[in-house]
Amino acid sequence: MGVAGSGKTAVGAALAARLGATFKDADDLHPLANVEKMTAGVPLTDEDRRPWLRLVGAELAGEHPHGIVVACSALKRDYRDAIRAAAPSTRFVLLKVDPSILKERLVQRPGHFMPVSLLTSQLKTLEALETAEAGMTVTSEGGIEALTDQILENLRQGHLAVPAGTDQNER
Repeated sequence: MGVAGSGKTAVGAALAARLGATFKDADDLHPLANVEKMTAGVPLTDEDRRPWLRLVGAELAGEHPHGIVVACSALKRDYRDAIRAAAPSTRFVLLKVDPSILKERLVQRPGHFMPVSLLTSQLKTLEALETAEAGMTVTSEGGIEALTDQILENLRQGHLAVPAGTDQNER
């Protein structure tokens, strides 16, 4: 999870490949109206996101014999809660990146519907993972393989589990 340009797709695809899991980019699940809005530089509202979040949750809850990794912004706790409502065992990995690097990446990313102009809106919307949420935050540096190694190590050590004594849907 993370804002545009954080490396969700690249890291997610690499992680899925290493796990032998299915990979899905949640951008592919956006309704056409959302894509058109973002292409026009208009930030999505929570109402715009609801149907998309249901689709993301349904994808995660679906049958995936070897697991699934989904690249999804999941910027707010409410969005993550909506996803977990459908797929309670979902664990999140927040990719943190310096805003100047994000801008560079977005400028160099041809053909994507998310314009650089929406980055500020996404950064303002982003809510860090809370202690009670299953997941981890990693600083996106050192390349895709290094990040994938770090995430896999945390998976092996159980660091992506819900902390003991917490309810992941608790506020």
